[in-house]
Amino acid sequence: MSTQLPAVSLAAVPGRRKTIIELAVQIEKRGFSGIFCPSLGDNLALCEAIALNTNEIVFGTSISPIYTRHVNEFAQTASFIHEVSNGRFRFGIGVSHAPAMDRLGVTPGKPLSDIRQFVEDLRAVPRAGELPPIVLATLRTKMIKLAEEISQGMVFANGARSHMSDSLGVLDESDRDNEDFFIGDMIPTCISNDVEAAKAVNRRTLSGYAMLPNYRNYWKEAGYVEEMEGVEDAMNAGEMDRIPECLSDRWLADTTLFGTRADVREGIEAWFDAGIRTPIIVPSSAHGNQMTAFEEFFALWD
Repeated sequence: MSTQLPAVSLAAVPGRRKTIIELAVQIEKRGFSGIFCPSLGDNLALCEAIALNTNEIVFGTSISPIYTRHVNEFAQTASFIHEVSNGRFRFGIGVSHAPAMDRLGVTPGKPLSDIRQFVEDLRAVPRAGELPPIVLATLRTKMIKLAEEISQGMVFANGARSHMSDSLGVLDESDRDNEDFFIGDMIPTCISNDVEAAKAVNRRTLSGYAMLPNYRNYWKEAGYVEEMEGVEDAMNAGEMDRIPECLSDRWLADTTLFGTRADVREGIEAWFDAGIRTPIIVPSSAHGNQMTAFEEFFALWD
């Protein structure tokens, strides 16, 4: 089995932020290929801390929602992190999802045009300094093509591995072969000999995503029409507790990693083989908290 290492998703949980920075240092020492910070909490603040506490590892946001700060502030902060990290930072951006924006009182526009305008405005901010490579959050064809046109990479979240050949086939061959063009996917992962318990954890993790229409449309495109129509039926009936039951084992195995150490190691290799240059593991535990999940993940490679 190959020894190529994936990247890791890292979020700063309140009350545990210093510990998370120490964890980032450990991730670098262990040789993982990157650290990517989801929109939970202030991921730009976490990235700044990672920049100042590590030396070599690539890191970035995955993603920063474009509506949550003024573009001028984004440019200044992203440029600062890029400079002090000696170019190791990747600025992952996206439009997030309607429920998250509703909680902030933000009214999103059209994803494609808003992302295009944001990138143009970001690059036009005066006296910001050199910007880092920009990575777009992607799921479907139009955003993939936009990522190819205006950015230096793309990152999926909860992508379907069996559908990656179709998704990546949208790219020009030169970008598919260009190692500098970032291609990542955030993969919910639960390691446990109790396979059913690990499945249950991942189903809980993704049930909220299954309630989002853009994700359901993507997964239908990937061949999971029955599962997504089942979710829609449950939602229409107000039976939200039925949603996990609609998410089949076949779908779960295509979008997440779960099971024994050997199962997960094999699954990571399958993601590399599917064309994802940077699998980003999002660890959860069937038996403990965030720190337990990382202990279980590190044990894969000990």
